[in-house]
Amino acid sequence: MNKDIAKGKWNQLTGSIQKKYGKLTDDEITEVGGKFEKFYGIMQERYGMTKEEAQKAFNELN
Repeated sequence: MNKDIAKGKWNQLTGSIQKKYGKLTDDEITEVGGKFEKFYGIMQERYGMTKEEAQKAFNELN
């Protein structure tokens, strides 16, 4: 997914993120707010993913 498109659809993506990655809190998702590096960091922390795995996980949300 193109980052510019994803930033514009962040609110729509939050539902998909919450459904697929239940360990993420509402506050964390709100804090990310379309900042992809922050999303990748949280995914690495909560799920033990590498940055590349976190990027792939994000891309699969569309």
